Amino acid sequence: MDKLEYTIEGVVGEILLREYLKTLGLSVTLIKKAKRRGIFIDGEPATVRRLIKNGMRLTLMLPEERSEGIRAIDIPLEAYFEDGELAVFYKPTNMPTHPSRGNSLPTLAEAVMARYGENFVFRAITRLDRDTSGLVLVAKNPVSAAWLSESMKRGEIFKRYEATVCGVPSPSHGVIDKPIRRECEGSIKRISAPDGKRAITEYTVKAVIGENAVCDIVLHTGRTHQIRVHMASIGHPLVGDFLYGERGESSYYLECKELRFPHPKSGEIITVKID
Repeated sequence: MDKLEYTIEGVVGEILLREYLKTLGLSVTLIKKAKRRGIFIDGEPATVRRLIKNGMRLTLMLPEERSEGIRAIDIPLEAYFEDGELAVFYKPTNMPTHPSRGNSLPTLAEAVMARYGENFVFRAITRLDRDTSGLVLVAKNPVSAAWLSESMKRGEIFKRYEATVCGVPSPSHGVIDKPIRRECEGSIKRISAPDGKRAITEYTVKAVIGENAVCDIVLHTGRTHQIRVHMASIGHPLVGDFLYGERGESSYYLECKELRFPHPKSGEIITVKID
């Protein structure tokens, strides 16, 4: 069983434990799990209606989690940022983030398991497609995972990519606001369609190389294949994108160059970049 321990601080007078739990960024699901397994104040069982004050010790008992089906593969793994709560790793191209049926390639999850051991639970907050390289944010415990996931839902995690696209977009800076949905049931391909989910992509041309352009791209939402779909929708698919561009190509260049997010413990804004 997992155990999370806190020393209560920052409370004025006395407040309900329920209200304090909200300040920790814990999800409703996580709090429900703790209520089933046990909540303790100074070692004594407590409910969320318990009054608490500074200096008390809070313990939350959670069911033990495991990353089922993820083996450990010892392959080189570069961390751009790491502390006790989270890590930001570089994922190379041609590497899936998670294992999947039919995939024989080593994955980021398997490399992370080798780094931390078999009891580690792989919790990727951001994800990249197999052929997309760059920074991936991984939480090290359920509380940080819940907190960062909520930050993601609120749009507080900034993601900047670099891509090479066919042609030169005009204007050189633009915002693409087009809904995206799956092309059809069972298809991996996505399309821009009015009945899709809202998706917003911002691009800036940073260099022109021959007939193509290198663009900085910022995601304001996180739909599957969003950058690839949106750039193709304005006539500038990624160079080498066989799914959304010209047939015959087998790889494209798309890399997550920057992540910016609030730290789950301190609230400090952490910026991680690839130079």
